[in-house]
Amino acid sequence: MATKTLHDLFVNDLRDIYSAEHQLTRALPKLASAATNSELKQGFQQHLEETRAQVDRLDRVFETLEIASRGQTCAAMEGLLAEVPQLIELGLEPGALDAALIAAAQKVEHYEIAAYGTLCTWAKAMNHDRVLTLLLEILAEEKAADEKLTQLAKTTINTVALQRARPA
Repeated sequence: MATKTLHDLFVNDLRDIYSAEHQLTRALPKLASAATNSELKQGFQQHLEETRAQVDRLDRVFETLEIASRGQTCAAMEGLLAEVPQLIELGLEPGALDAALIAAAQKVEHYEIAAYGTLCTWAKAMNHDRVLTLLLEILAEEKAADEKLTQLAKTTINTVALQRARPA
């Protein structure tokens, strides 16, 4: 068996996050549909469009590196997204459901931030400047999405959920 290099690991992780983004494009409409808060619904729909653009950027990464994008399934994203139907089936009141959906979405965002941060570090180390630029754009969007979710939770969703949680 041939010895694998950092470049091989980089390609493996690119394929992994590519799979993750594709899984997310299928999950975000379900998150939007389950959300009861209109701003949260809109946020999930907006992130769906961003995620589709990120997939396009990743396609450009693979083209730049002259490698195929196929051959990898992101088990981590499968696990994170498997929790969403379970949350929906808990029978939570609307505010608590929205809080749970934000928590699930932030788990996904944190995974993506970690993955893209690592990929950026490796791209920089290997002097893949064009690839680094594309990955940094995605990383910035993931961080912004996480921040939007945090602000929505702090300013609206958690407050609504807490008001309904307190006994009369």
